[in-house]
Amino acid sequence: MPRELITLQVGQCGNQIGCKFWDLALHEHAANNAQATFQPSMSTFFRNVDAGGRDVGMPTGTAPIQFLKARALLVDMEQGVLDQVMKGHIGELFDGRQLISDVSGAGNNWARGFCHYGPKYHDTIMEKVRHAVEQCDSLQCFMLIHSLGGGTGSGVGTYVLQHLQDEFPNVYRFVTPVFPSEDDDVVTSPYNSILSLAQLIDHADCVLPLCNDALSEICAKVSTEEDKCRRSFSASAAQKSAGPQEVGKPWERMNMLAAQLLLDLTCSMRFEGPLNVDLNEVTMNMVPYPRMHFLISSLTGSIMNLRDTPAGGQPASHYYLRNMSQLFSDAFSRDYQLITADPKQDLYLASALLLRGDVDMADIRQNLARVQRGLRFVRWNPEGWKVGHCAVPPLNQPRSLLCIANNCCIADTFTELRARFMRLYKYQTSVVERGHAERR
Repeated sequence: MPRELITLQVGQCGNQIGCKFWDLALHEHAANNAQATFQPSMSTFFRNVDAGGRDVGMPTGTAPIQFLKARALLVDMEQGVLDQVMKGHIGELFDGRQLISDVSGAGNNWARGFCHYGPKYHDTIMEKVRHAVEQCDSLQCFMLIHSLGGGTGSGVGTYVLQHLQDEFPNVYRFVTPVFPSEDDDVVTSPYNSILSLAQLIDHADCVLPLCNDALSEICAKVSTEEDKCRRSFSASAAQKSAGPQEVGKPWERMNMLAAQLLLDLTCSMRFEGPLNVDLNEVTMNMVPYPRMHFLISSLTGSIMNLRDTPAGGQPASHYYLRNMSQLFSDAFSRDYQLITADPKQDLYLASALLLRGDVDMADIRQNLARVQRGLRFVRWNPEGWKVGHCAVPPLNQPRSLLCIANNCCIADTFTELRARFMRLYKYQTSVVERGHAERR
């Protein structure tokens, strides 16, 4: 029986990534469900409701799709992003009663989000979460999407996470935070990140972080490859194979990449497959000790889909195909990591390979044996591999590979965040001391 997952999108970044995820998920289901029937696997993320908002029964195992509603809670202390979501082309996917917003925002201040808006909307948020839980038959986990750089995502997001642990201690809490870049324009982002990180250590079961610097580098790499491919084709061939328009703004491509990660991570929950892996299995296999629950990820194959959602099913990137050997090599390369780190230089505790599309188990075993020779695993878990396979490929690509690992290189990210925090702390301390001296 499929087990439901409730998504919590907090802050501007969390809602933008979450909405891109829902948009792409709808297109994936539409491409693989020509009969427009509501299948049991779809109930993991969606509800099929009638015009009155009541769940439609499935006496024969399937039912015609009437109105889809996402199992999601959208939170932002500014109305702008949520207004855009509800007015957009997927606005009808969300239940208006599952939105929570304020007017003034948290002002890029973790403390204002955690200590002011969190308690202010505590009862409202938890009541809506309970309402979403009551609509589930077998709740699997909560998935929180937020950023650590701003005020709402970091403060309200970690406040909600803390109280999810209090209210639902037996339900897994899977968190996908976005770490700010080194040149982030939010001056207080080092403070917000460190204060949020302390909450993630204590209250999350599994954390799969993304880094803006790494996302930006991958998007730039994809753009370079696209330019090379365009130059290698004649104008007529390029016109003939033209797909949808490219995403115009850099952060839109970065959101698309983050959403693609979530798509590949959850594909086994949304579609049937021979080796399905859900988020609870990821947590169980990848986290050896409760506090060592920060993972790293790399994405190959489907990262070339960083364009707007395809129209009419036209392939947008048919000349970026990767064979299995390239997918495995890229997955363990520093260039395709979604945080700024090189896992080959550090120790692996465990690793999971989640494949999609047209792949053969013999190819998987052969390439796994090849790449394993260049990796270092802890001595008490030398065969710490988990392999999942979903037969449904990503849009416009025959196959893709998502690699998730518990690797010691994540410590470098924490060290960098701490260094940014200390630089800002020392600067502000010197300013305060100078002010005291002037008053004396």
